[in-house]
Amino acid sequence: MLIGATTVALTFTVMPGTAVAVPGDATTPEQATQMVAEASHQLEVVTEELNTAKVVLEQQQAAAAAAEQAAAGAREQLNALDGQIRQLARIAYTSDGLSQLDVMMTSDSAEDFLSQLGTLDVIAGHTNDVLAEVSVAADAANRAQEEADAAAAVAQESYDEIAAQQADLEAQIADYQAQFDALTAAQQTEVNAAHAGDAIPVAAVAGGVAPSAAAQVAVDTALAQVGDPYVWGAGGPDAFDCSGLTQYAYSAAGVSLPHSSRMQSQMGASVPVGSLQPGDLLFYYSPTSHVAMYIGNGQMVHASTSGTPVQVVSFDSMSGFTHARRIAG
Repeated sequence: MLIGATTVALTFTVMPGTAVAVPGDATTPEQATQMVAEASHQLEVVTEELNTAKVVLEQQQAAAAAAEQAAAGAREQLNALDGQIRQLARIAYTSDGLSQLDVMMTSDSAEDFLSQLGTLDVIAGHTNDVLAEVSVAADAANRAQEEADAAAAVAQESYDEIAAQQADLEAQIADYQAQFDALTAAQQTEVNAAHAGDAIPVAAVAGGVAPSAAAQVAVDTALAQVGDPYVWGAGGPDAFDCSGLTQYAYSAAGVSLPHSSRMQSQMGASVPVGSLQPGDLLFYYSPTSHVAMYIGNGQMVHASTSGTPVQVVSFDSMSGFTHARRIAG
C-alpha cells in the first residue's frame, strides 16, 4: 500500500533544530569560510529532504483522493443495485406479479404450473444474487472509505511535519545569509567554488550530442537557465534549486521527475562514469542531496547553492560524487 511506503520515506536525515554555526564562532577568516561552506551544504541537505517530503505528501494526497473516488463509485453501484432489488420485488410480489398460490389457481395444467413456478424461482434466485452483489459492493464502499480516511490522516501528519521543517529551514536560511554576507568577497568566491565548482563561461561550454531526443531537449533546457538564481525549494521557471532544475529540464522533454534529488537518484538506469553521455544525471553525497546534469566533454550544469546562479562547471570540480543515472536514451 502507498500509505506504508510513504510513511517510511518521511524519515529525515537532517532534522529541524540543527543549528548552523554563526560567524562569531570563527576565530579566523579561514574558519569562517569553512563554517559557511558547511552551512551551505547542510541547508541543501535539508532542502532536498523537504523536497522529498513534499513529493511524498502529494502522493499521499493522491492516494486519499483515489480512495475517496473508489468509495464514491462503490456507493453509486450500491444505489444502482438497490434500485434493481426494488424493481424485482415489485415484479414478484405486487399485484402485477404471481405468488405460488396464484400460479396454482390459474394454471391450466401441471406443465403450465411448473413453468410459471420456475419463472418465480428464477426471479427469486436472481434477487438473491443481486442481494449478494449488494453486500459485496457495500463492503467495498466501507473498505474504500476507511482507506481514504487513513490516507488523509497520514497526509495531514506529513503536512504538519513539512510545515515545521519549512519554518526551521527559513530560520536557517536567514542565519546562512548573515554568515555569507559577513565574509569578504574573496571568501564568498571561495565558498561558492567549494560547493559549486569554478564556473565555465558560456562561450567555453562544449556540450556533446545526447543519446536521445528527450535527453537533448533536457540538456538544451538546462543550459538555457544558466544565469538564473539559486533559490531553496524553487523549480522554475526563473529560479531553481538542484533537483528543481533537472526536473524542469526533463519536463520540457516530456519526462516527469519528482522534485527530489534522492528520488531522482533511483530513476532511470545506472551509468558508469566512463560511459557518461549528455543528459545523464550526476548525484552527490550520501544520502543523496545534490544533483547535476552531465552535458558532455567533462562538463555539467547545475544549480549549486544560494548566491551562485545556475552555471556550467567541470565534472571533476566538485567532490562527493556517488553515482549517475540515465533518464532518457
